[in-house]
Amino acid sequence: MAQALFVHGSGDLRLGPCETANPAAGEVQVALRRGGICGSDLHYFNHGGFGTVRLREPMILGHEVAGEITEIGPDVTGLAVGDLVAISPSRPCFACVECKRGLHNQCLNMRFYGSAMPFPHIQGAFREVITARAENCIKADGLSAAEAAMAEPLAVALHATRRAGNLVGQRVLVTGCGPIGVLAIMAARRAGAGEIIATDISDTMLDYARKAGADTCLNTARDPEALSPYAEGKGTVDVLFECSGAQVALVSALPAIRPHGRLVQLGMSGDMQLPMMQITARELQLMGSFRFHEEFAMAVRMMQNGLIDTRPMITHSFAWAEFAAAFAMANDRSQAMKVQLEFGPC
Repeated sequence: MAQALFVHGSGDLRLGPCETANPAAGEVQVALRRGGICGSDLHYFNHGGFGTVRLREPMILGHEVAGEITEIGPDVTGLAVGDLVAISPSRPCFACVECKRGLHNQCLNMRFYGSAMPFPHIQGAFREVITARAENCIKADGLSAAEAAMAEPLAVALHATRRAGNLVGQRVLVTGCGPIGVLAIMAARRAGAGEIIATDISDTMLDYARKAGADTCLNTARDPEALSPYAEGKGTVDVLFECSGAQVALVSALPAIRPHGRLVQLGMSGDMQLPMMQITARELQLMGSFRFHEEFAMAVRMMQNGLIDTRPMITHSFAWAEFAAAFAMANDRSQAMKVQLEFGPC
């Protein structure tokens, strides 16, 4: 029986057996090759959840994965045994009211890999072998498995960019320069942003932001007033991508957003208290950005076409039997940007 990586609670990761169904009509079986450790994986590992979402049973982690097709089910076209594929974790029902509105990421019956939001939990993809919908498997010709596994976080950033609207010539501020923040910088630059300012409390993360295309990088731990020049008048920033999930980052960035500016919230670490008087008086547009759907295939294509290069972000990889060391490294922001697991027999 295939093995999978389960989180049982805060600080409790274990390998355990996992049944793998034979591929039915419209499905394929994939042997995993790479899996990226996401911020949500770290929340489950470090805290047993985030916000009101808590683990209530053991759950397989992981949703940033790529692998090689080993078996094809009936009625599958366009894919073949041996193909390298990036596997989208977004599995909407396509039948509920939100899906019919075209909001597949808001599906009422979403089965997103590695999510404790519903109960029973939706098991994740950190396993040796997985059976997946063929439509969720995007051929990653020309990419490495490591790059293909970056399609998921890149899709998050692309969805946020779409939510923000026109960025051509705009001044953009990104708060929080972990993987999603750095990918947001890349996506905003590709979308035509005229100037990009990045803030974080880590010089290491800001170095990645600079290499990703940020024009100005500010360490707000060293200088809490670093954004003050951008708050001149009623603010000078057109769009804020808030990627840290930290209330202090959001509140300190708000004075820099000009009237009618847009605030796109990506970071998720729990509820925040917002200065609604500022938001109301300057008529700011506050919008959330949650997951993605069709942007996943777009992310693969952009990497294949050389439009976005995610390779410099992959700082560490570990054999998946070394999951404890991998998660310890992923928790160390002084060293790691994106940590991946290499799958194969333990």
